[in-house]
Amino acid sequence: MKIRLFIWSLTASLAGFLFGFDTVVISGAEQTIQDLWNLSPAIHGLTMSMALWGTVLGSLVGAWPTDRFGRKKTLLWIGVLYFVSAIWSGLAADVGSFMAARFIGGLGVGISTVVAPLFISEIAPAQYRGRLAGMFQFNIVFGILIAFVSNTLLGGIGEDAWRWMLGAEAIPALIYSLMCLSLPESPRWLIGRKGDLAGGAAVLRLIEPEATAAEIETKVKKIAAVSHESGSTGGFWSKRLKTPILLAFFIAFFNQLSGINAILYFAPRIFELTGLEEKAALLQSVGIGITNLIFTFVGLWLIDRLGRRTLLYIGSFGYIVSLGLCSWAFQTENYAIVPACIFAFIAAHAVGQGAVIWVFISEIFPNRHRAEGQSLGSFTHWFFAALLTVFFPSMVTAFSPGYVFLFFCFMMVLQLIWVKIMVPETKGHPLEQIEHELSASS
Repeated sequence: MKIRLFIWSLTASLAGFLFGFDTVVISGAEQTIQDLWNLSPAIHGLTMSMALWGTVLGSLVGAWPTDRFGRKKTLLWIGVLYFVSAIWSGLAADVGSFMAARFIGGLGVGISTVVAPLFISEIAPAQYRGRLAGMFQFNIVFGILIAFVSNTLLGGIGEDAWRWMLGAEAIPALIYSLMCLSLPESPRWLIGRKGDLAGGAAVLRLIEPEATAAEIETKVKKIAAVSHESGSTGGFWSKRLKTPILLAFFIAFFNQLSGINAILYFAPRIFELTGLEEKAALLQSVGIGITNLIFTFVGLWLIDRLGRRTLLYIGSFGYIVSLGLCSWAFQTENYAIVPACIFAFIAAHAVGQGAVIWVFISEIFPNRHRAEGQSLGSFTHWFFAALLTVFFPSMVTAFSPGYVFLFFCFMMVLQLIWVKIMVPETKGHPLEQIEHELSASS
């Protein structure tokens, strides 16, 4: 792998680092903010959720700038959104201003889940595409950990510590934005959307300097032909795209119906239900973050070796066993095994769905409709994440936790069946080949 290709992919994937950092950094400030502005529970909840609603909107509209202005410019402007959000959040004088700032950051998160994996998939050779695009997920998890560390370091510096916590994001946002200036444009966007065959060929030569002029010309013609074909056979919501649309929807749907976000967000609450004291519960939660990071790295190492479908199988079996044991433990009050089961669940997610989702969605759509497809998958992911986050506390109050974990376990049995009967393997296949295979199956 050429070093420039790795650096370009790393730069784009740092949008995921900012995503993870932005999502979690608010946790160190939320209680202070509630006291500072004397917020009612309802207004406090709305304030804390503003970034999430920005994320939902950003994922829904992210395809438009990605296709209209290009992948590079969209990646650059994500950094600007994060930078503005960080500075504004840190300086906010009232709750309305603070909510607006957090909403802008959420827009950046939503758009990043559309454009960053897509850009990496479009520049990466087939044999490296999984691990390069998967760096986006790794950086999300890494950003979460760094946000916790940053909050801890800044937590004792005075009454305005929360402002420094939120404003600290401006530093990585500025670095990321400057790094984006060195990115090339996606050759598939240049060829398929702009009709700039020469520009696309120039980028392909940078990506594959060992390729001959004839090989580059052949590749350009193939990308142009496939893009023209997909552009002339109907819009996004067409029978031809039925298979990739269903694949994108279901992988995002099952990702959240595993209960992953509920368990990540409410881990201390879950551990306290087992009888752990609050401090021990928080310590176990830090362990979850470290486990997530380690096994996300394992998933990236395996994704181009074993393939996407195989990792989804591994993750599904891991989900079913860990969630099933959690359900049994709560039903029989054998609470001692719950922490180990939760850690196993996190590991299964990181190796399976966590490593695969953004890579897979970015691979399965035609060049002409890839941004719209990524937007569909991203919106589905965030919509169900929002619903689950809202309803999970009520679920564990209204029902025994054993039944809640049993529900998640049942959904993962359905995921296993879906992987078996519907999910194709995309490992090592050029994007244009995947397009032909999935179009033929629709």
